[in-house]
Amino acid sequence: MSDVPLIVSPNQTRAVRIGSITIGGGHPIAVQSMCATHTHDVEATTAQVLELERAGADVVRVAVDTPRDATAVKEIRQRTNANLCIDLQEAWPLAVDLAPHVDKIRYNPGHLYHRDRSLSWQDKVRTIADAAAEHDCAIRVGVNCGSIDPETADRFEEGDRTGPMLASALSHAAFLDEIGFTRFVVSLKDSDPLDVIEVNKRFAAERPDVPLHLGVTEAGLPPDGIVKSRVALEQLVGRGIGNTIRISLTLPHGRKGEEIEVGRQILADIAAGRVRSVVDYNRDGLNIISCPSCSRVENEAFVELAQQVKDMTEYAKDHRVTIAVMGCRVNGPGETDEADLGLWCGATRVNLKRGPEKVGTFGYDDILDRLKAELDKLIAERDE
Repeated sequence: MSDVPLIVSPNQTRAVRIGSITIGGGHPIAVQSMCATHTHDVEATTAQVLELERAGADVVRVAVDTPRDATAVKEIRQRTNANLCIDLQEAWPLAVDLAPHVDKIRYNPGHLYHRDRSLSWQDKVRTIADAAAEHDCAIRVGVNCGSIDPETADRFEEGDRTGPMLASALSHAAFLDEIGFTRFVVSLKDSDPLDVIEVNKRFAAERPDVPLHLGVTEAGLPPDGIVKSRVALEQLVGRGIGNTIRISLTLPHGRKGEEIEVGRQILADIAAGRVRSVVDYNRDGLNIISCPSCSRVENEAFVELAQQVKDMTEYAKDHRVTIAVMGCRVNGPGETDEADLGLWCGATRVNLKRGPEKVGTFGYDDILDRLKAELDKLIAERDE
């Protein structure tokens, strides 16, 4: 459990209990991580839950996309006392079945729209909240820049990344309050730490009562991903904003515990005044976005590919180009649409994109050469 003291916000949040810990209300900042194993693999996922718990994780999240995953979570629950959070994405109806077996339910407002479209998002959230209330669960409203619901996104000008996120979070928080469910946390995540800082400061100003889960989504490979995370957390936690954190790094399965170690080190540095708020992660140069390996990644070779992309593109480090390397369909489409070049990785093939346009689909052995060709073409066009 965390022993890093919370830098208390002048605007004290409500307290929210998640299993054996409580966040907000003056409690220590909690550190979380997420399993990278396939959830339906009970043995592997249980082992990783226990590994993350040993590394000091206060909450461990697992992805649940199918009834098979849900059955596995029930078995995993019997094998560990860790504070478990389920990440539902489109599979929101499974909250009813799993609420008795977990401590927290995370849903993404943007992904509620992908299933059962005859129901309003309010109906779906009410179902989740009723299940959580009945079975002593907390909820995280997890807003992500790469998956804003279209109704909200269409209200804002193109290029406004923080406005739609803020609107989505505020509307869901207001609705949960309206139906009498107040045991919730909000997260607003982006791959750009400066956008993370802006949107969380804005939310905290409007809803100082709601605990915030902080993180830079798809921060990427160490050490760059650590720098991006540090930039955001120093600026937010240092101002008393944030009650729980997750460091999202692209790592092999066996190294997921490093996310906990990095998170605790950053919190310890902030508490001791060892901050480096002037750190610049070079927004005017090459920026590689890559998601943390999780159970939705279809091929663990994605992690190795992300490192290969970083190595191969070193020659372009001074060019302002964003390359997204995404391991699954959940946030892959949104992040690769907004990148200059995007790799959306499947089980055996990789989709290469230039902005929202698809260039082609290639094997893992061929993709680096094709990416380099597109990168060279992009640089040449900009230099004309």
